Amino acid sequence: MSKDLKTLKEIIYPIIEDMKLFDVEFRDALKSEVRLVNTVGKYILRHKGKHIRPILTILSARVCGKPCLNSYKSAAMIELLHIATLIHDDVVDEATTRRGFPSINRIWKNKIAVLMGDFILSKALINLVGIKDFEALDLISQTAEKLSSGEILQIEKSLTRSMTEKVYYDMINKKTASLISTSCELGAITSSKKRNDRNKMRLFGEKLGMAFQIKDDLFDMLGIESKTGKNIGADVKKNMITLPLIYSYSNLKKPESRLVKKILNIKNKSKDDISKLTQLIHSSGGFEYAKQKIDEFSNHAIESINDYPESVYKQSLIDLVAFNSRRNY
Repeated sequence: MSKDLKTLKEIIYPIIEDMKLFDVEFRDALKSEVRLVNTVGKYILRHKGKHIRPILTILSARVCGKPCLNSYKSAAMIELLHIATLIHDDVVDEATTRRGFPSINRIWKNKIAVLMGDFILSKALINLVGIKDFEALDLISQTAEKLSSGEILQIEKSLTRSMTEKVYYDMINKKTASLISTSCELGAITSSKKRNDRNKMRLFGEKLGMAFQIKDDLFDMLGIESKTGKNIGADVKKNMITLPLIYSYSNLKKPESRLVKKILNIKNKSKDDISKLTQLIHSSGGFEYAKQKIDEFSNHAIESINDYPESVYKQSLIDLVAFNSRRNY
């Protein structure tokens, strides 16, 4: 893995012109004749995220061949799908912040948030149909199903307290890695069509996606809210069991594991409860284990694109893996 950590701005420099073309497609897709939709859309654009998924689509297209209009439409579609799932997730999770700003459901309430999520999802589908590519359509249809089933699986396991490490990996593969994997594979579909390119980019995205979600799960307990823009401890408060906690619960002595169970059973967990849980996870090596797994998945991601010739685009993909491993937001 690259030792010199580049900023996201440096990583995307080779595709800066491509990103401008993506941005045109993305902004056009958010437009509507309804004033309230445009108001919410402008709020989304003002507080947009890192655009990791469209960046991956374009970089993958560059590594496999040459991007075309469908590459930029695919990048916009994948970001729209991502935003729609985030809006719906915030409603389900009753989240109050997103990227350090009030969430849409907090400002416009749940009804508007759900409908806006539906509107953006429909726009993603329109973009997808506009691509007129059956392979892309088939891929994104399967991905949409995985996203939903992954979220439902997480809720189910949080209710039954039956999350294992194996189930956890299956869950994050569906709810996070599938979309990142699809982002990369769409780059290959729209620039190459070769099965080998599709397989390599899909694998790269899947492994990066696994590392990405484990990193996000670490932020839930170790992050700084002003940097992550998310409610710290939100997952734990809702008994969403993540990798550090799974590992710790299996490796703690009985008195400590009983204490973990006792804290998890508390309906309204306080900051002190979260702090105690954090200390228990830290002392049992749960956070360190999660970091090791991030490194494992990251190395697998880089290995999957080893056969491609050296280029600024391949290097940007490698730098993006390193960026995820060391990011603090």
